Amino acid sequence: MPTLLTRRVPLLDLRSQFDQIRQEVMAEISRVCESQELILGETVRRFEQAIAPYCSVPHAIGCASGSDALTLALMAYDIGPGDKVLTVPFTFFATAGAIAQLGATPVFADVEPGTFNIDVPQAIRALDSTDRIRAILPVHLYGGCADMDPLCAAARERNIPVIEDAAQSIGSEYRGRRAGSLAQIGCFSFYPTKNLGAFGDAGLVTTHDPELAAKLSSLRVHGSSRRYYHDWVGINSRLDAIQAAVLNVKLRYLDEWTSARQAHAARYTQLFGELGVPVKPMTPSVYQTRHIYNQFVITCDRRDELRQWLADNGIATEIYYPLSLHLQACFRHLGYKEGDFPVSEDLTRRDLALPVYPELPPEDIDFVVDRIAAFFR
Repeated sequence: MPTLLTRRVPLLDLRSQFDQIRQEVMAEISRVCESQELILGETVRRFEQAIAPYCSVPHAIGCASGSDALTLALMAYDIGPGDKVLTVPFTFFATAGAIAQLGATPVFADVEPGTFNIDVPQAIRALDSTDRIRAILPVHLYGGCADMDPLCAAARERNIPVIEDAAQSIGSEYRGRRAGSLAQIGCFSFYPTKNLGAFGDAGLVTTHDPELAAKLSSLRVHGSSRRYYHDWVGINSRLDAIQAAVLNVKLRYLDEWTSARQAHAARYTQLFGELGVPVKPMTPSVYQTRHIYNQFVITCDRRDELRQWLADNGIATEIYYPLSLHLQACFRHLGYKEGDFPVSEDLTRRDLALPVYPELPPEDIDFVVDRIAAFFR
């Protein structure tokens, strides 16, 4: 007979977060409703003006989603058919999907086993061996920045831009510098499950370059810098004012929530070490001077069995990502095969995300670790 579960630990609990800020959020949404300024407008401008200094950039341009942020960034550099963009196969689909949607070709370099981010020496080898690479698109996965200095140096030598996929890394830092400020353009997602999440889809692009900022601002409204006059063929990717209203409230709490995530990650790591549990918890590299733990991921043997065991014990987990992008059916034409990117492929079989949301009670972390330890015993 099935066991009656007396305890449940969700992967994420957005309800508890909303309960804390309900009055502020509803007041902001009410102001938007009263103004009837529903798309872009003053509420969006306030968010852009607040988020730009948070990301250590002068320019932040809101858009409709993180996927659109990537597309807009590539469009700003006129990436299109015949071009290639270097990225990683171990990431959410939108990274390579944005490249392919514009008719360009993703070129993959494997990731590091410790940070899950782009392996810079492999990336440089790909740059040297592949023609027509027009941009580099590294991913700051799980809340930790990629090793940007050598990557940007390699890009400068070849006169190509670097576009940061910072969808999972709002507020993370590389050698004391914020994600989204490290290259020509940064791309963010405010999907509801992100550390800074809207009440639907929302995204952002950041840049130091005023000319790029102007072009990005136009590209999000069909390439128009003044109404009915179009300098480029852009897309419709405007940030809704209600989403900006929610983000304006949540941004005030983001550092507090990040501190809670960091404390949870430290507790997991300490307990795993004390109990000698045979899993490898993610550990920031020395250059990841502020990791924000969009996810807290362990790698281990018997991952799928462990996940089922935890589910049977009322603990929710997630697998990011079960199939590397170079092996996806839609990219079969690129000619990659199993074994081409062994680290990415190994992670698809061995990594598991545990609950780490800010409101997670410490005793739930103790319970998760206890159940993992019991599985391996």
